Amino acid sequence: MKTTVNNPDAVPPLPVYSHATICNGMVYVSGSIGCDKEYKLQGDVKDQTRAAIGNMRKISQAAGADFENVVKVNVYLTNIQKDFPLMNEVYHEHFPTNPPARTCIGVAALPLGAEVEVECIAEKP
Repeated sequence: MKTTVNNPDAVPPLPVYSHATICNGMVYVSGSIGCDKEYKLQGDVKDQTRAAIGNMRKISQAAGADFENVVKVNVYLTNIQKDFPLMNEVYHEHFPTNPPARTCIGVAALPLGAEVEVECIAEKP
């Protein structure tokens, strides 16, 4: 059985997906780009990473998990060569110890012209 999660404090999801899905004790959080609730992108890649990860945390918490429960993160960057170290600086602020498994992928484009998108899978405690 699966349950969908939407958090009114997070950036609103588009009508074609939910913020997260809980299934068999796992929380699958949809991708977040670095924008505010009005879909305005936030500054440079560091600002966008901070906003995207903050939104991902709000969604995870609404599903009953937090970052210590995250087991896998996927990061998508439109300029991986330039932005990888900048994204990593912000990422490390949120996962300073015992970081989850992670994949970082370079992509051609992201919604709204974003530079970064993040998603995660967490175990519900």
